[in-house]
Amino acid sequence: MSYMLLTQDPGKILGPIAKLLGYIMEGIFYLLDKVGIPNIGLAIILFTIVMYLIMMPLTIKQQKFSKLSAKMNPELQAIQAKYKGKNDNDSMMAMNMETKAIYAKYGVSPTGSCVQLLIQMPILFALYRVISNMPAYVSKIKEAFFPLVDNLIAQAGSSEFVQSFSQAGMFAKQFENEAFTGGVTSYVQNTFIDVLNKASSAEWLSIKDKFPSLAVDVEHTLGLLDKYNNFLGLNIANSPSFIVKEAWASKSFLMVVAALSIPVLSAVTQWINVKLMPQQSTEQDGKKNANDQQNAMMQSMKTMNMFMPIMSAFFCYTLPAGLGLYWVAGAVVRSIQQVVINKHIDKIDLDEVIKKNEEKAKKKMEKAGVRAEQMASYANMNTKKVNSVSAGQSRSGMTPQEKEEAVRKSTEYYSKNAKPGSMMSKATMVRQYNEKNNKK
Repeated sequence: MSYMLLTQDPGKILGPIAKLLGYIMEGIFYLLDKVGIPNIGLAIILFTIVMYLIMMPLTIKQQKFSKLSAKMNPELQAIQAKYKGKNDNDSMMAMNMETKAIYAKYGVSPTGSCVQLLIQMPILFALYRVISNMPAYVSKIKEAFFPLVDNLIAQAGSSEFVQSFSQAGMFAKQFENEAFTGGVTSYVQNTFIDVLNKASSAEWLSIKDKFPSLAVDVEHTLGLLDKYNNFLGLNIANSPSFIVKEAWASKSFLMVVAALSIPVLSAVTQWINVKLMPQQSTEQDGKKNANDQQNAMMQSMKTMNMFMPIMSAFFCYTLPAGLGLYWVAGAVVRSIQQVVINKHIDKIDLDEVIKKNEEKAKKKMEKAGVRAEQMASYANMNTKKVNSVSAGQSRSGMTPQEKEEAVRKSTEYYSKNAKPGSMMSKATMVRQYNEKNNKK
């Protein structure tokens, strides 16, 4: 029954990812428990290492993309300069084909750099769900709430009491659900655990005051949770902001420093990680001749790299310390990984990679019926002078009929999978409209 899993993320995208990550986390925690160190903080660090090792092939591919892009950009800029101010149909098609030919030559995709981000972001959000609600994904941690939860449920007025907790509003719909009001045991247990998992130290103590008979159960559960969540003296289930607030009230200044160390380390390690990432220069051949769009893009990237450490510190201060620990561990792992990848990439012969990609692109075009010499000839044409060439034979050595056939086949090849709304699709629509009118 679906209500058995309502403490887990119910989302159609994040839900399955969080569930998968939960299995990995539970496996790691199980192994740590077997060796006598069942610690969530250590489990998060090991989980981070495992995840980045799994994604390492994708990271290497992304770094190769960056290196190839640095070599490819001058050619793309030359094409943009060649067709600057030319908005006619032939020019747009030619520019599109030449650009796609360059991407095919280097074996990269215009969206290649976004792939890693698109994969990492759902993982990060799903991981937050797992860390913020560990009992829902790690059975050993959930067991720590028993027998307290069962005994608490049996107490008169316990439901109204836990709903008075500061974070209980997050689960208001669960208290109103018919599975809860109908007394479905597993659902009621999960709802109580959700609230208790977010309870403050004062609220835990209030349970003993309200229900003195549960004092032993409360101490038992708190003891296990402290054991699981304690990492270098910090309860990583709480946010650094919450820890600082409680520590400041109790005048535990050492705990304040310890709590602030997580967002600070997050910012520092993120800054180191950014510095180790390969940086593209806006200068070409020693001259500052990159186009305005390229300069604006690079400037935006530099600005984002400056703010990333600050944003990282802010999020790590307000979110559970466990997530901050993941970010710190992730930045450290990425930095080590980046050093290794940089050495690996430096050994790669990019010219050989480009040569292989050119051969692949050539075979694809020939399979589509486009001869390489036809494509090269058309790519080098000046589209504004097409009509001025003599009817007998063009400057490229091709007759008008051969040139028209080359244009038709290459256009069909590159426009076959053009996305709706793209420049290629619009150019194709214009061409088809012109051809229809010419036939009339």
